[in-house]
Amino acid sequence: MACGDVIYRSTLPHNDGLTITAPGVALALAAASYLWATPGVAPGFFDMFVLAFAERLFRPTFRKDDFVPGKKLGEGAFGVVYKASLADPKAAEKQGDVVVKKATEYGAVEIWMNERVRRACASSCADFLYGFRESKTKGKGEEYWLIWRYEGEDTLSALMQSKEFPYNVETKILGNVQDLPKGIARENKIVQTVMGQLLFALDGLHSTGIVHRDIKPQNVIFSEESRTFKIIDLGAAADLRVGINYIPKEFLLDPRYAAPEQYIMSTQTPSAPSAPVATALSPVLWQLNLPDRFDIYSLGLIYLQMAFPALRTDSSLIQFNRQLKRCNYDLEAWRNLVEPRATPDLRRGFDILDLDGGIGWELLTSMVRYKARQRTSAKAALAHPYFNSEGLLGLSVMQNLRLQLFRATQKDYSEAARWIIGLMAKSGTEEGGGFTEAQLQELREIKPKKDSAQRNVLASMLRVQRKIVRTISESMDELTSQRKSIWWSRWIPREE
Repeated sequence: MACGDVIYRSTLPHNDGLTITAPGVALALAAASYLWATPGVAPGFFDMFVLAFAERLFRPTFRKDDFVPGKKLGEGAFGVVYKASLADPKAAEKQGDVVVKKATEYGAVEIWMNERVRRACASSCADFLYGFRESKTKGKGEEYWLIWRYEGEDTLSALMQSKEFPYNVETKILGNVQDLPKGIARENKIVQTVMGQLLFALDGLHSTGIVHRDIKPQNVIFSEESRTFKIIDLGAAADLRVGINYIPKEFLLDPRYAAPEQYIMSTQTPSAPSAPVATALSPVLWQLNLPDRFDIYSLGLIYLQMAFPALRTDSSLIQFNRQLKRCNYDLEAWRNLVEPRATPDLRRGFDILDLDGGIGWELLTSMVRYKARQRTSAKAALAHPYFNSEGLLGLSVMQNLRLQLFRATQKDYSEAARWIIGLMAKSGTEEGGGFTEAQLQELREIKPKKDSAQRNVLASMLRVQRKIVRTISESMDELTSQRKSIWWSRWIPREE
């Protein structure tokens, strides 16, 4: 070093590696929570770009000539369903019978939904094998073929129409007739088993971002192989992780089982943008709207029909819906109206739901409510004390783990709100910086006034939320206005 040179040495601490700070950890946890929040940003990208691609490489494929249609199982506005067998005797012996649906409108949607379910929650719905689009022929529009493994023909609707219900279900689930006296305790155990299976199935769909929108006994089938009830007919379902089959001001429903709001999300919600953007925004829109509660209401009506024999016909269900509407969708008010002059069948339903201190009635009233946000979720319903006792079949190891997780993590948000309001009430009088009872009541109703700083904070938060939704809506509508084709339908195989 030459004479007169000066060496400057930094006095700042030298970082030899990654520094972990409290804000950094909090930010990382918040990001991870968002990525895995329902309907799942991280699982969504993995499913779309990894699992879906791998599945298309290794799944078996079928053509229309590969199966021979047999007995017609059903027919609707959008397709015909057949029981069929494979044309190749060796393949038929190995595969067994299949169910084939020839669909026109919503066929592409149903193929997408069934493939998503097969990858994410296969046990929730019928076992889907393959779907393809038939090449156009002169004078005919596009037709879609969907193929499932044959698991049985008995729907919950058909089983409920029998005078032997629910004992006919017990025989199917256990495989034999129980030598036990009939009574409401035995019936309650059977209904509890069916409800548990349907809630597990719905939770699987909702956890992956799919809302069925047409839950009813006709769309629940008994699988003879697994001895469980499964959900079928996903043609009306909406995949809210990527926005497929969701149009803000359009609804698909059965008015007998539909929730009062009719729409699964606010009509101010934007149309679906490109798949990556929709996936990234999906947790926000899910929490703002809670669309899964639409299916919960429908399942609550099925629970009601299983408990009350008098409500199992279409006419009686329609009459019940009218009565409930006149009671402002308050089940307690409906009970007070009909119980004094209840028929024996109706009285029997109340007796079943009142067992064990009325926990069945408590579960029912948590599902059938006017406001979607006040209804329970599938996870919270499974954590309800109604399911503390074991049903007809023991739960699998995975179901047991999921149930214990639900019970450990589920919170009753209405209870939490009441707890917070209670703490606020203890903070003193208005002069001491707290809230009066009148002010607390106004907070419960979310009606802020301009003369209070605390109320203005709440009002500002609501205004910001509405602005965010409106801004996103305008931006997304602009992005989607130029799209002329359904991008995801290109993934559906075409028969050559």
